[in-house]
Amino acid sequence: MELAVDLIAAMLRVMTPLLFATLGEVFAERAGVLNLGIEGTMFIGALAGFIVAYASGSAWLGLLAAIVIGMLAGALMGLLTVTLGLNQHVSGLGTTLLATGLALFVYRLTFGAPSVQPKSAQFALLQPPAFIGSLAPIFEQYSLTYLALALVPLAWWVLYRTTFGLNVRAVGENPEAADTAGLSVARIRYSALMIAGALMGVGGAFLSIAQLGSFTFGIIAGRGWVAIALVIFGNWHPVKVLWGALLFGALTAIQLRLQADGVQIPYQALLALPYIVTILALAVAGRNASYPAALLKPYRRE
Repeated sequence: MELAVDLIAAMLRVMTPLLFATLGEVFAERAGVLNLGIEGTMFIGALAGFIVAYASGSAWLGLLAAIVIGMLAGALMGLLTVTLGLNQHVSGLGTTLLATGLALFVYRLTFGAPSVQPKSAQFALLQPPAFIGSLAPIFEQYSLTYLALALVPLAWWVLYRTTFGLNVRAVGENPEAADTAGLSVARIRYSALMIAGALMGVGGAFLSIAQLGSFTFGIIAGRGWVAIALVIFGNWHPVKVLWGALLFGALTAIQLRLQADGVQIPYQALLALPYIVTILALAVAGRNASYPAALLKPYRRE
């Protein structure tokens, strides 16, 4: 029982940054833009959150900084893919390289090469009420974890029950028809990309100002690329991507526990386990994927 509780608690913490980033990517791709800048956006969001939290002593100000820098990264993707109509693959990879390089430069400029890793203000774990008893570790989570879970039904409601969500899906399926109906394809895609960037920035900031309280060069560790896979796994649906994030979180929690228990398996194989299973799940789920019809297609008004 104790083992299961610990694994569930770890699973929720691991899936949190993935869920933020994946929900963001859902908005971008639903609007017809594949944002491969997700890895770089998470990275620079993690740094922005860390630096502001370090300087101000407030994790909430750090979170705000991550949101702002994420929105700027989303606006950059909008400039490249919407305004200039450039290839979305190249634009996304370029955004990731630019954001990563800029973040590393700013970190070196700010902290140099410290022998002791600087620590910032960070979010504290929320303490559950005493009556929960032995299940307390499951609910002993960061406020951002609860926020990520709350965003799942909110994202579903926005995409499927609001005019804005209908417009986002319209420009992602048929931008010509949306334009004919009087919608601004560029404005809607910019909005979706900036929402996506904000969520990706929060996902990165969770790692630096909640889980770790510090910033390292390998802090994102490929989570951005996993998030892109989870969008396909979840068929571009906010609720379904939650299950993908939980699956990855559970596998990561299991491999960490196996390493801690000293299981006689090469640790490299354990580290690869979540990614291998994610690829297999993606291969199965991807067969029936119904991606937005205008995904990857730039729109030029005639």
